[in-house]
Amino acid sequence: MAAFVYGPVPSRRLGRSLGVDIVPFKTCTYDCIYCQLGRTTNKTVQGASLSPVDRVVREVEERLQRIPRPDYVTISGSGEGTLHADLGDLVARIKRITDVPVAIVTNGSLLFRTEVREACFGADLVIPSLDAGDDSMFRYVNRPHESVAFDQMVQGIADFRKEYNKEIWLEVFLLGGVTATTAEVLKIKEHTDRIQPDKIQLNTVARPAAEEFAFPVGRDELEQFCKLFGKGAEVIASFAPHRQMEEFKARRDDIMALLARRPCSLDDVANGLMLNRSQLLKHLNDLASQGLIKYTYRDGHVYYMRES
Repeated sequence: MAAFVYGPVPSRRLGRSLGVDIVPFKTCTYDCIYCQLGRTTNKTVQGASLSPVDRVVREVEERLQRIPRPDYVTISGSGEGTLHADLGDLVARIKRITDVPVAIVTNGSLLFRTEVREACFGADLVIPSLDAGDDSMFRYVNRPHESVAFDQMVQGIADFRKEYNKEIWLEVFLLGGVTATTAEVLKIKEHTDRIQPDKIQLNTVARPAAEEFAFPVGRDELEQFCKLFGKGAEVIASFAPHRQMEEFKARRDDIMALLARRPCSLDDVANGLMLNRSQLLKHLNDLASQGLIKYTYRDGHVYYMRES
């Protein structure tokens, strides 16, 4: 089983995304109340060589050789990727083996560091996040490491925007009864106006979250908040598969690797791994009967996850 590469997975932003997970599970600068992976177990701001670059690149190359071309190779996964001290080298080496665009998904907390911004320069797309408009809401929603200051974090994203000449899409994650109010959205907008990303993408809870009090926001309400941000803002739509290739048969370890990193619906797994849904459901039921995976219900939908 691949240790660092998973998918392709269905992404509402990136189509079919080949995931590259380069930090240990839940090693992060934040402990967000809405995180689909659960509570952070190693909250840190200390950068380190957290995975072997040679092996990661080899896994990416091997996976690309046996799957249809993905839309992106995305550095994301189980924690905050900018904690990896060799991120810049990893991006450069992936770019040498493929012309598939490389994206970095980050919470943006460390972009105030010059070396972190420089490590991201080689990517084709960077997607940071901004979920609050002031320090108190930042502390409540993101529960950052005590050394991460709100103003410093926002300034880091703004500085990166000035230096980076490629696409930046800024994710704004809204929570019902918390940040999904006009007053809170306008606070966030003050910062997005200063950052000037290429896109602002509104998101909300779609899978079981770290905390039960992290509530989703309805589509219609998100659309109304989207208008407050003006041109370039969008609500992230549900994933729609670009194509189906039933001759591509994912191995069960691919399914297990995907479910180990985040809860997925039947459609998520089928679209990401290009499996027939009836065939996939048999695999999932078999894995559940063996005690290898479990499932949960949320808003009328079933989500599967790897048994801990």
